[in-house]
Amino acid sequence: MTYLQEGSQAPAFTLCDQNGQNVSLSDFSGKKVLVYFYPKAMTPGCKVQACGLRDSRAELEKLGVVVLGISPDPVARLKKFEEKDELNFTLLSDEDHAVADAFGVWGPKKFMGKEYDGIHRISFLIDEAGTVARVFNKFKTKDHHEVVLEHLKQL
Repeated sequence: MTYLQEGSQAPAFTLCDQNGQNVSLSDFSGKKVLVYFYPKAMTPGCKVQACGLRDSRAELEKLGVVVLGISPDPVARLKKFEEKDELNFTLLSDEDHAVADAFGVWGPKKFMGKEYDGIHRISFLIDEAGTVARVFNKFKTKDHHEVVLEHLKQL
């Protein structure tokens, strides 16, 4: 599995959000976008990561960053996740994992002795020109938002 590296052009995509509306990366042209991939809505690690981003939204917006969370969950599950955890950013459904494949984050994983294919928890900061400016691949779910904010404050 080889994921996109800094300096790569982010792949164009359009996916359905938690409200069933199409959202394209190009909708955010001229803005910084944090595209974060997570394995499954409403699981403990994914909840902690999402809530950290939720609680950091004002600070992220002040730094000019839009958050897009992508998982292979169906739209209905994303809506439940949004409502249950009062999430305040866009969640996108990538059921066929085509976007995860394009970013290089779909691949073999191991959990409890079983091997399977799934999404690797990696985030990409896309700059205003659509280029991958930063890849976040070393973080704990509980401090993902802090790692992102720390990087953004250094820009």
